[in-house]
Amino acid sequence: MVMSVPLKSSATVTFLKQEMLLLLMFRTKMKTREELQQIVEKLKKQGKTIVTTNGSFDLLHMGHVETFFEAKKQGDVLIVGVNSDASVKRYKSPDRPLIPEEDRAGMIAALSCVDYVTIFDEDDPRALLGVLKPHIHIKSKSGYKGIEEETVVKHGGRIVLLDDVPGKSTTQLIEKILKVYKK
Repeated sequence: MVMSVPLKSSATVTFLKQEMLLLLMFRTKMKTREELQQIVEKLKKQGKTIVTTNGSFDLLHMGHVETFFEAKKQGDVLIVGVNSDASVKRYKSPDRPLIPEEDRAGMIAALSCVDYVTIFDEDDPRALLGVLKPHIHIKSKSGYKGIEEETVVKHGGRIVLLDDVPGKSTTQLIEKILKVYKK
C-alpha cells in the first residue's frame, strides 16, 4: 500500500505504508534519559532483565551488530547509549564523528535486537548508568577500562565483557577508506 504525505510546499512525498510504519517504529525506540528511567522502572517491576551497552558507533558495522545481538541474549531489554556528537569530539577527535548522532541512533534503533536508544552528552556512560541501573552492562573486552563497574555494581548490576568480532572495527574501516580513496 502506498501513502502520500503532503508537505508545506506543493511537493508530496510518497512512502510505502510498511516503510512509514518502520520509520515510526524506529523513532519510538529513541528515548530521552528521563523517559527511559520511567520505562526501566516499569520493566523491572515486571521482572525484566535490563541490559545496556554504549559507544559512539560512528560507522556502524557488523562488529557492532553482532555485539548488539550477543548483548540482547543476556537479558530481556537492550538499551543502547550513543555518545552525542559533542562527546565524540571531546573523547575521540575534533574531526569526529563522521555520522551525526541522530543518524547513528536511528540506525541502531532500526535493529530488531535493540529495544531502546538514547543519546548522552557525557564522555562516559556513568551518569546514564546511574539513572538506568541496568542488571547487566555490556562492554568490549579489548576496550574495557573499568570506569562503569562501580556505578553498575553499586545498583546491583554486573559487567559482562564480550570478545571483539575479529577484523571488524571502526578504526580498520576508516583506515581502509583512507587507503582506497588516496589512490
